[in-house]
Amino acid sequence: MLSAASTGWEVWLPAFYSRGFYHYREGFSLASGLGSGPDERLTTMIQKDDEVGHVFSSDDVCRVVGERVRDARRALGLTMAQFAETAEISLGMVSKIEHGQTSPSLSTLTRLAHASRVPITAFFRGLDEEHDVVIVREGERMEILHEGTREGHVYEDLGSLRGKTRIIEPMMVTLESSDEVFPLFQHEGVEFLHMLEGAMEYGYGPKNYRLAAGDTIQIHGEVAHGPVRLVDLPVRFMSVKVFPAGEQ
Repeated sequence: MLSAASTGWEVWLPAFYSRGFYHYREGFSLASGLGSGPDERLTTMIQKDDEVGHVFSSDDVCRVVGERVRDARRALGLTMAQFAETAEISLGMVSKIEHGQTSPSLSTLTRLAHASRVPITAFFRGLDEEHDVVIVREGERMEILHEGTREGHVYEDLGSLRGKTRIIEPMMVTLESSDEVFPLFQHEGVEFLHMLEGAMEYGYGPKNYRLAAGDTIQIHGEVAHGPVRLVDLPVRFMSVKVFPAGEQ
């Protein structure tokens, strides 16, 4: 039978999206109320090293854990009864956990993880604050006027996402005309380019770099940069700029 160590155990569950660590200690639970031993329901979730901070309700935790346990069981093709037998847990307890109706002890989670053949942290995936998401579908991109825009130069806005400290601004660039003098650009932050098609010479400060399909380059925006010669048309690349929030 699997069980948590009777004394001195600690389980570190990595928080989500590099948000620090949630520290589950002996005698504490996922839900509420201080416990007194490792076999009692884990009673308090302690958050450590998390500057942005978010405390999840017991309902949130129970719901997410239940969903992950159910997903793991189904992935193995087991009935709830078979799963309960494998984990050495009562069928009623498994049912309550999967339906988010109870807060399982750490020893119970350990048994479930062993029966599921997954790390215990797998049961907490998806437990995080809601975040903005930006989706731009094929055919719905907005063509924008960009500095230096000319005939045969197409700049497509792929949306932007603003975080607490950074703004991400992706753009698809297609250049089909090579008889132009291209301007050089300067801006705050950094920029990442991924060549998708064609080849070009790309200027960055005093140097030029030849880039072909599949190549990438990362640069500091304050250094003058941009295409200086198109070698193989059409040239198509994705540009992703990252700015400090509040500066564009």
